[in-house]
Amino acid sequence: MASPKILSDTNSFLELLQKRFERNSSHFEGIEWNKIENRLLQSPEKLNCIFQLEQTGGEPSLLEYDSKKDICTFCDFAAESPVERRSLCYDDEALESRKKFKPAGSAKAKAEEMGAELISEQEYLKLQGIQAVDIKTSSWINTPGEMRKLGGALFGDNRFGRIFFYHNGAESYYAGRGFRCVVRV
Repeated sequence: MASPKILSDTNSFLELLQKRFERNSSHFEGIEWNKIENRLLQSPEKLNCIFQLEQTGGEPSLLEYDSKKDICTFCDFAAESPVERRSLCYDDEALESRKKFKPAGSAKAKAEEMGAELISEQEYLKLQGIQAVDIKTSSWINTPGEMRKLGGALFGDNRFGRIFFYHNGAESYYAGRGFRCVVRV
């Protein structure tokens, strides 16, 4: 992945996020964009994290707003797992365990570099309910610790009109598997 760019034009980026929000606004009844925009402006470091998702092909947009906790969750809405985030194993432990043909890095570490985290199973299902994604690719999913201790990791995709979660060895990597992130503001 290229070195991170710093958000220099906040207004243009906020306009882009607003257009995406409006495109999916039927999923966010009662939520006004100005409330979301104010949250973003109060957290410039989080806005920059969301910008990193954009810079790596994620096409971030609002996934959900928790009014009780006043938390906005943004995630990658790109139709397919972002190209710049593919061919990575699950985490650094898996990366270190590979003796030959090591990938360029790990999904968890790259997400952390952007100030984000891997999407959870529940968030992935919510995303798929808003927009079908990963029809040709797949995405690493934040994996429960018990499964990870056994060497496995989760990934998801959308095939035959259904959402599937699978497991694989965490050290595996494929040209068609990347990762999706979430950022909470």
